[in-house]
Amino acid sequence: MAEITAALVKELREKTGAGMMDCKKALAETNGDMEAAIDWLRAKGIAKADKKSGRTAAEGLIGVASSGTTAVVVEINSETDFVARNDAFQDLVRGVAKVALTTDGSVEAISAAQYPATGKSVHDTITDAIATIGENMTLRRAASLSVTDGVVATYIHNSVADGLGKLGVLVALESTGDKEALSAIGRQVAMHIAATNPLAVRADEVDAAVAERERNVFIEQSRASGKPDNIIEKMVEGRMRKFFEEVALLSQAFVINPDLTVEAAIKEAEKTVGAPIVVKGMARLLLGEGVEKEASDFAAEVAAVAKG
Repeated sequence: MAEITAALVKELREKTGAGMMDCKKALAETNGDMEAAIDWLRAKGIAKADKKSGRTAAEGLIGVASSGTTAVVVEINSETDFVARNDAFQDLVRGVAKVALTTDGSVEAISAAQYPATGKSVHDTITDAIATIGENMTLRRAASLSVTDGVVATYIHNSVADGLGKLGVLVALESTGDKEALSAIGRQVAMHIAATNPLAVRADEVDAAVAERERNVFIEQSRASGKPDNIIEKMVEGRMRKFFEEVALLSQAFVINPDLTVEAAIKEAEKTVGAPIVVKGMARLLLGEGVEKEASDFAAEVAAVAKG
């Protein structure tokens, strides 16, 4: 058997764009024959998939799944919205969300978990799907929430199919009360989170760096007024209180009834639920959030799809 050197693996990687371990395996399978290894990778769909891996994937779908007192939300990106309407892609997102329920909810754990329909890892299953469907895809983000006793309510905005859409929300409510009533208020709170995108559940949970940045901005703005330092300090504290009210979930005006804060609405719901309710956590994933999309026009996009 030919020796599979690092230089040989590097050369194959440069020619195909495939991963290092895939290149090493291809060379081993073909006794070090470079051209045969390239064909082996192409036959497996790996070279085709990895060549596409540099292309921007900012479309796709958000998927949610729940089981008992646990729920997950995942984001799988694709290059075009056309693929998001593909049944195979939708089945993949739905399947990955179900797999995520068996993990800690991290992208790493989900990627390494076995995908039942293929017997392969989620990572390898997505790689195979890239080769089959024909454009780059990636499991970008995920979150999981659980409660000991209560519900984790879910909400999908801009739904395209059951459990799939463009924005997904989880909210964990701990309570010993009636679960049906608890689910109802949970869904309303999840819808509120979708609409307002709070930074944290409570004011003291807002990221310290974010709060400090806001404080510094307020200080600079207040100094422009020319007022003395003691007045500026009071002005800044007042603006920070307002900032926390606006970005912390429980202090926000409830979108379904703006006369109440979310905290007051939950307190009101306790009468129906029959027990205290504690918000244990939340997660909100908006499709493509933070991804810098490549500029393109619609005609060019259609032409690219037509060329395959």
